[in-house]
Amino acid sequence: MRIRRTLSPTAAPLGFADLWRGLKGFFVGERYLRRLKEEITGYFGVRHAWFTSSGKAALYVILRALRSLRPDRTEVLIPAYTCFSVPSAIVRAGLEVALCDVDSSSFDFDGALLGKSINEKTLCVVPSHLFGIPSSMESIMGICRERAVFVLEDAAQAMGVRRGGKMLGTIGDVGFFSLGRGKPVTCGSGGIIVTNSDAIGRAVDRELSSLPLPGKARQAREYVKVAVMNLFIRPRLYSLPASLPFLHLGRTVFDTRFPVMRFSPMQAGLCATWRRRLETAASVRREQAGMLWRALDSARIAGDPLSAGYLRLPFMTESRERGQMICSTARERGLGITRMYPSPINEIPQIAHRFAGMAFPSARLVADRLVTLPLHRYVRDGDRDEMARLLRPARRVVTEDRALGVDMAVPGVAGRERV
Repeated sequence: MRIRRTLSPTAAPLGFADLWRGLKGFFVGERYLRRLKEEITGYFGVRHAWFTSSGKAALYVILRALRSLRPDRTEVLIPAYTCFSVPSAIVRAGLEVALCDVDSSSFDFDGALLGKSINEKTLCVVPSHLFGIPSSMESIMGICRERAVFVLEDAAQAMGVRRGGKMLGTIGDVGFFSLGRGKPVTCGSGGIIVTNSDAIGRAVDRELSSLPLPGKARQAREYVKVAVMNLFIRPRLYSLPASLPFLHLGRTVFDTRFPVMRFSPMQAGLCATWRRRLETAASVRREQAGMLWRALDSARIAGDPLSAGYLRLPFMTESRERGQMICSTARERGLGITRMYPSPINEIPQIAHRFAGMAFPSARLVADRLVTLPLHRYVRDGDRDEMARLLRPARRVVTEDRALGVDMAVPGVAGRERV
């Protein structure tokens, strides 16, 4: 096997000093935990903050807490295209997944459908801020307030992003961030819950009180994983783990058996410099996104570069086949361009029966045509140039998809398209 320079889809590397603080966390971790809580509540302007073993665990805890406040409501409304971890946490919490189709230009809820998708069973609505693209929180909050429905912000991919002067994750009733691999800032795994609601805060406290703390052996295994990941995330070495199928890198799975635990002292040590790392990485991604925005057909890039805090750059290709070709070629060249989630939520086999006879055409369109481009600090000028050449069709034509109400391009004839 030849080791060659290969970009990972995302990268949030830790420094040697971060790894050293993670080791110290085994011995003085409580100090790191206290300081981390003070920093998070201050930075995000919230009254309450808690930490869990993963973003999925954070979502699970929130859902259980909300259910305790509204035991008569059993459905959680989510976008029909989002991370599979979201429905897996809903099922794990003993609740039912409900779907609303998306706007293919932003991956937010389709505004014309959201109000119709809420009913008397709806416990909460979960806007996702996918790729760091802000959801239309003002509209969502207005609709949910009228129905006495909680708004639970999934800001797993949008930590540190603002909308209208407010931090995403803090606009709804409650929100969460992920500290997992490939997120804006990482300690290997971890989740953060934030809210300004005292009632929700008490309910979250009750749920967290029964969660176990990871044992020393588990913390040691997680630390080794972080250290190895931090080494092999570098382009000179990433082709090695990327070539090993049993590692399942980039694989999206629906799994309800994930561990739900408290945040470990070791993880708190790894997060000691979280704010500097978060803001530095965000600055790099903004610069990378701006250069790619100018080099590519911007009409095919989802979101608004002035408001999005892109984690990856989402690009809508002309067709599923074109997207597959791009990803295959990018894999051969080590460019880090990948597809995202393989299907709409309604097609996940374990829960597909709930949506028999229902269609979510925009979510299907996104699953078919979306590819994502890396924006991290390891992307060089030459990498961006090669990505632009690969994604730029020679000639284009506009054809109208009347069923979806969007114009998409077909390669081979001149024209201009929009998504």
